[in-house]
Amino acid sequence: MANQIAESLLVAGKELNQGLRNLRFGEPVVCIYNPLEYAWAPYCDYVRKYAFSRKRAVFLGMNPGPFGMVQTGIPFGEVSSVRDWLGINGVVNPPERVHPKRPVLGFACSRAEVSGKRLWKLFADRFCRPEIFFREHFVLNYCPLAFMESSGRNRTPDKLPASERERLFKFCDAHLREVVSSLKPDRLIAIGRFAFDRASDVFQSVSRPKIGQVLHPSPACPSSNRNWAGTATAQLQKLGVWEKT
Repeated sequence: MANQIAESLLVAGKELNQGLRNLRFGEPVVCIYNPLEYAWAPYCDYVRKYAFSRKRAVFLGMNPGPFGMVQTGIPFGEVSSVRDWLGINGVVNPPERVHPKRPVLGFACSRAEVSGKRLWKLFADRFCRPEIFFREHFVLNYCPLAFMESSGRNRTPDKLPASERERLFKFCDAHLREVVSSLKPDRLIAIGRFAFDRASDVFQSVSRPKIGQVLHPSPACPSSNRNWAGTATAQLQKLGVWEKT
């Protein structure tokens, strides 16, 4: 059963990639990365290693950051967290078209992604070992694509034109449904407002999973720079995902 769950997620990922290949995006987006394509090997390791059971709660992010999932293929995949805590260190083959200001160095990337570092540290501090965390939890992103502007700035999916968002969301919504169907979580915990809105839209007509939200760990959010871990923990306890210790 465990292997079936993991393999169903990988099939869903391949179907998502197939749909996304046909999408086109206009300016100011000049470069698009899909780490589920070029970093498929580490992502497979992640799924096969940790999607071994149904989950009580699935954490849902927005899309890859340039120094996280873009480098490793793992959601919120800050290099040291993925390598040292998750125990994943695989081959990443950079895409053919790479923005000169946003190279894909894989696990050789020396820059840390603050959001990923904060998120995985929270889980590591509370659960000590990843096997304990993943008994009841999983982490994924709603959209696997990273959009780069000419300056190298990361353009988030919510800033895309409505017509481009609609086509993109169709495939990402379908993938999210497949993941939830496989993992059968009681709760879907959105990391930030965008993920909350997408999850609420996708599952608006069903009673499960329940949708909750925690503060995004991005340093771009001023509130996240004041004890984000404490705030997120309190939010998860209020939602009933974690018990008070």
